[in-house]
Amino acid sequence: MDAPTEKPLSGVTVIDASSYVTGGFATTILANQGAEVIKVERIGTGDPSRGSGPPFVEGESAYFMTYNYGKKSIELDLKSEEGQAVVHDLVKTADIFVENFRPGTAEKLNVGYETLSELNDELVYCSISGFGETSPWRHRSALDVQMQGLTGIMSVTGEAGRDPVKVGIPITDLFTAMWASVGILSAFYRQERDGSGDRVELAMYDSILPLLTKQASRVFEGETPERLGTRDPVLAPYQAFETKDGYIVIGAGTQDLWEDLCAALDREDLLEDERFATNEGRVEHSKELQAEIESVLADKTVEEWTEILVEEYRIPAGSVREVADALDNDHVEAREMIKHLDHDAIGEYPLVDHPINYEYRDHGFERHAPVLGAHTDDVLESLGYTEDEITALRTEDVIGDNS
Repeated sequence: MDAPTEKPLSGVTVIDASSYVTGGFATTILANQGAEVIKVERIGTGDPSRGSGPPFVEGESAYFMTYNYGKKSIELDLKSEEGQAVVHDLVKTADIFVENFRPGTAEKLNVGYETLSELNDELVYCSISGFGETSPWRHRSALDVQMQGLTGIMSVTGEAGRDPVKVGIPITDLFTAMWASVGILSAFYRQERDGSGDRVELAMYDSILPLLTKQASRVFEGETPERLGTRDPVLAPYQAFETKDGYIVIGAGTQDLWEDLCAALDREDLLEDERFATNEGRVEHSKELQAEIESVLADKTVEEWTEILVEEYRIPAGSVREVADALDNDHVEAREMIKHLDHDAIGEYPLVDHPINYEYRDHGFERHAPVLGAHTDDVLESLGYTEDEITALRTEDVIGDNS
């Protein structure tokens, strides 16, 4: 078969009326798979995260760029009837519409599901909110740090007896976006089969609960999950350990791996210790186990132990890297995870590719993140708007002037 050329979502049009990460990263996933994503942004300011930073590069938010690769941007006043009419025109030939307004806001802006589905009965419409439309908390605002606290993530992150700790990435934003992309693609698959549109609705709060696998299982058994540092609640040894010059993470979560680890450490005597005979025992006595392991690890460096544990014994282990090192190494280079594309305001600038590969399909971004409003005229022209009509919309402040 010929080399892959077409992307799975080639020919699919997505209207992204969301802001921040939950909708933005979801539609970036679709853009990577070939969809044309048109990002509808506020006139003048755009997505509020365009102001998030530092760092800024030539006035552009580096953070904003990371979850808006591959899109087009139009500036549009959604509060005006004329702006709403533009969205209606967009939706008539689109496949997917994504918004993350508070419940009820889309309807006030005349871009709710009932309105748009009347214009296009095959439309897949996705609504993302903090707590969902049936929650008594539905009108509350929602941000990642708040959700990390509310959903229990902070209660199990960090060291015992110390302050709660936020996960270092916006985990509730990103996982909500990933759930959204799953729902969108599932609904779109059904639409392709029988021509029926659908509405996908999800909440940030709900998106995290399925991730509490180990912790929820303990709660269901009447236990209280607690902060364990890097230790794991159901596996041991499965954590970071201190060596002569830094930390190494070791995941010897099966009996075979535990036995291999004892051999690699030249501590077969630990196999005879009743405290460590089973995984359950190792979890119960994880602090004592850590002390025994670190007494040996202190003799060598992280690099030396990596050679022994990983290369000789095939034990899952590795250093605790800085992010810069995680982005620049032989693996990343071989997998071509860092690409360079031209950005309209910056020139050539790096981006992190997405991880899904196909045997007979292509994937990847064709453009960098958009400058605010850069594609307004092009998008309107593709809908059949004349030059005079576009000028009139701009004069009336319905569209921005950054195209």
